[in-house]
Amino acid sequence: MGWVGVFLFFLKIGSVLYGSGYVLLAFLQRDLVERGQWLTSQQLLDAVAIGQITPGPVFTTATFVGYLLAGNAGAIAGTVGIFLPAFLLVGLVNPWVPKLRKSPWASGFLDGVNAASLGLMAGVTYTLGQAAVVDGVTLGVAILSAIAVFRFKLNSAWLVLAGGAIGLVLHLSGFIH
Repeated sequence: MGWVGVFLFFLKIGSVLYGSGYVLLAFLQRDLVERGQWLTSQQLLDAVAIGQITPGPVFTTATFVGYLLAGNAGAIAGTVGIFLPAFLLVGLVNPWVPKLRKSPWASGFLDGVNAASLGLMAGVTYTLGQAAVVDGVTLGVAILSAIAVFRFKLNSAWLVLAGGAIGLVLHLSGFIH
């Protein structure tokens, strides 16, 4: 896939994506891993990790995915493609948001979209979890990370860095290969 294809792919996703940036993962898993087989689940997990440790929203994952698919030009194309629709839409819709939330029909619709987004995120979490949790060590890191984020509200960037450090130390010590 060339940079134009990357731009159009992320422009499409950026045009229809609603809710948390984590919903992006459902689209990437389905389209890039399962359908197109342009990425492996491991590459997608790596992109998510990179998106977590970089400043900014989860959408920065699009930059890394774009890079994997088409190099530097793909990184730029993915970034512009994913963010461009949001910038345009915010400018157009912002004046009407208070009126939409006052409408029972529109407010109900938005609430339903939020619930569907949560379902998508749960499905992708399960799918990516199967690819990421491959042994006792990764299961332990996942459990400790969940405790740290939900109980202690630790920033996810620290969790990603700690997980990487644990993996590196265990690999260098010969505990994991």
